[in-house]
Amino acid sequence: MHRIRVWPHATLIVLGFAFVAGAAAIFWTKYQRSAEAKALPNAARIERVDGQVGLNHPLDNASNGQWVAATPNSPISVGDRLFTRDNSRSEIAFTGRNFASVDANTSLDILDLSQQRTQVALRDGSALFDVGSLGSGQLFEVATPCGAIDLEQPGVYRVAIDNNGNAIATAFSGEAQVVGQGGTGRIRKGEVLTVPCQNSSGAVISRVDANQAGPLLDGYYRYRYPRTYDGRYRNYYTYLDDPYYYDPYRRYDSYNYVSDYIPGIYDLDDYGDWQYINDYGYCWHPRVYNGWAPYQSGYWAMDYPYGLTWVSNEPWGYAPYHYGRWAYTSNEWFWIPEATNVYPTYSPALVAFLPLGQSSLGWVPLGPGDPYAPRYYDPYWQPVYLTSPTVIQERIVNVSVPGAVTVVPAQDFGRVIDPGVITRVDPQTITQIRPVLDPLTVDPMRRAAFQTRNAERHIDVPQTIAQRINNTPVVTGAAPAAPPFRRDLASALRVQPVPERAKNQKLQFRDEPAAAAQQAVQSQTTGQAPNVAAEQARERQMADLARQAARGDRGARQQMQEVRKQQIEQQRAERVANPSAQGERVRQQMQQQQDQRQALRQQQQAQREAARQQMITTQQLRRAATQQQTQTQREQRRQVEIQRAQQPAVRHSQQQQMVRSQPPAQPRERKPPAQDQQPQGQPRVMAAPRQQQIRQQPERKAAPEQMRPERQEQVRPQRQEQPRPQPQAERSGAPKGQGQPEQKDGRKKP
Repeated sequence: MHRIRVWPHATLIVLGFAFVAGAAAIFWTKYQRSAEAKALPNAARIERVDGQVGLNHPLDNASNGQWVAATPNSPISVGDRLFTRDNSRSEIAFTGRNFASVDANTSLDILDLSQQRTQVALRDGSALFDVGSLGSGQLFEVATPCGAIDLEQPGVYRVAIDNNGNAIATAFSGEAQVVGQGGTGRIRKGEVLTVPCQNSSGAVISRVDANQAGPLLDGYYRYRYPRTYDGRYRNYYTYLDDPYYYDPYRRYDSYNYVSDYIPGIYDLDDYGDWQYINDYGYCWHPRVYNGWAPYQSGYWAMDYPYGLTWVSNEPWGYAPYHYGRWAYTSNEWFWIPEATNVYPTYSPALVAFLPLGQSSLGWVPLGPGDPYAPRYYDPYWQPVYLTSPTVIQERIVNVSVPGAVTVVPAQDFGRVIDPGVITRVDPQTITQIRPVLDPLTVDPMRRAAFQTRNAERHIDVPQTIAQRINNTPVVTGAAPAAPPFRRDLASALRVQPVPERAKNQKLQFRDEPAAAAQQAVQSQTTGQAPNVAAEQARERQMADLARQAARGDRGARQQMQEVRKQQIEQQRAERVANPSAQGERVRQQMQQQQDQRQALRQQQQAQREAARQQMITTQQLRRAATQQQTQTQREQRRQVEIQRAQQPAVRHSQQQQMVRSQPPAQPRERKPPAQDQQPQGQPRVMAAPRQQQIRQQPERKAAPEQMRPERQEQVRPQRQEQPRPQPQAERSGAPKGQGQPEQKDGRKKP
């Protein structure tokens, strides 16, 4: 009887335990998925690409280690590697306020992009990091082969690997901690720390050279803000006075409506306007043409581990395509961002896909209220869904909007999407298709998605460089958080955390400014001439400390007082210990001043003597030129006189020769006789020598009584010989009637 009564109670107890276990499993699964969704890393944005910049996905087994050409608006996330070739450059936006400018021949890996940590690895080359915001407990770390540089305050830093393999960390502003194999050190604004990879005891700290820092900062801000930068940071001290003048958080209104964790929100002010929309709040409207729709200008790419990712060709096309939703109201498209107090979640593309059979496929932007399934893919491209199913049962809001659905042929899915590729489909056909969020769950769309890799443009990276990058380990202050899609991230990317003993040990380094100041003090004590470089370094150090003290830095004020005390004590010790040396220095200074005056007088006297010699030489040259000119004029006058004496005899012989050599004129039909033209040609021949003779006469003016007889001798023979063609024609046998009639003055008519 007791057994019969116990059996129902035991059954109820077992069923209760089963129910509790099932509920616990459900809650644990939800919690695990929620934790994985939060652990899913964010993505950075490649903002600018100049030259050949390659992007590699070493965690993707299907990439085969190939380098793909990076383009603006391409996402880059955990496990991705960027490399810049010769004469190339690129910019990366990690958030809306933290950026990096990657120089040529530089390798940069992304290790962590979570809410509390941004971690990158610099294996070769150099990069400038512009950190505009770091919240409480947040860390921005740059891992190098020699150690980790933790950027603990907002500022501008530069990290480089020199030709000797040393890591060089420069703090133009802000403060950073360097954790190496030999210990931990700290650099402040205006300091440079060089950490060797082999010899941990050879670290050196020095001051920033203002003459080099100014041009470097000027080039960075001119490259990043070409529209607004006015060149003020060419002077490094001007930058120190106001290093946040170009912080986009202070200059753009979009930061009032969008979380500053989202990269690319600073582009929204230049390409659109904010407007208050009922039920949505403040929304952004792009300045576009009529008939424009989202997700219709760009291309699709397979990005591990997120899957099919949209890369826009529009300059502002990053934040509105990976965060928030799109709504169509008042015949215009508006982008609705998430709340500013919510940490945003990156999405490869906020669209729903429409499988249209084997030949076509389409997509439509998600609107407010449409569900979305956060997911990632394992190394075999199998999806892992975190919160919702892959198939949407409800109707998509924007499906009925005219032009919202983009449809392309399947063979053109891997091409650049533009209006020439888009096809139109009957709206009734679209309403009958059930949209899906994951295109890899539908076989035709999965094949089209992987075909996009065939259209990718590749970058040729030399095999030696690729191997050196892959085989170079880096040191981090803390191991990067393992993402859910790759638990062995640290070993796959050759990341080694720094030993714990090194964190608690102080890095031993040589302080060049302090050494220079000490050397200057020692040289003064021994009576030697002071080192100018050391004096300048100490002056710059005092000026920097004064600026920090003026801004309320108590540590800088105390350090400045200690430096002054040390300087006063050293001067007192110098006067007490070696008074004769001080007198000797005074005598040396007076002797130097006297020598300088003597050298100046000698230099002035030499200059005066050189000027006098030059003046004498100039006068001699002028006299020689005048004498040569006078001699030339005399020779010209002598030649003119000889020509004048020979001219009458030459003219008479020429006339006789012309008369004898002239053949007799023959009558011609339809043409006037030769005798009619002969008298005209003969005076021209006689007049030519006279004109030439007149042109060759010198310009000087002679006395009238000397010129008149000569002119009469030249003119009278010419006037007497002009009427001679008529007797010449008679001797040639020409009829008299064919001659030209004479005028009253003895000349023939023409």
